[in-house]
Amino acid sequence: MKKIIAVTILLSLVLIFLNGCAVATTSPVTGFVYTDVKYGLEVGTNARSTKVGTAECKSFLGIMAIGDASIKAACQKAGITKIHHIDVQVKSILGFFATYTIIVYGE
Repeated sequence: MKKIIAVTILLSLVLIFLNGCAVATTSPVTGFVYTDVKYGLEVGTNARSTKVGTAECKSFLGIMAIGDASIKAACQKAGITKIHHIDVQVKSILGFFATYTIIVYGE
């Protein structure tokens, strides 16, 4: 009986800790086991996009999240002053690791 109670408590704790898994929720679709989705956002009317800048944030087990995935950070990295369009890429592996990347195209 003690073994059943111990296993039940252990499984409950695992479920509680996995409740905050590393999941990127802004993706248009998600997969429980693996997600690798890229989608775009149209922003400007500039037809030329000679520069590409990226910015990324990461999450580990939903416990720790780091990074700056802002449009401003991506523009600063590439020296972009006029935005043509923006793509977003979301990756997640079993809820243990997730990345959210902004890709800015412009000049």
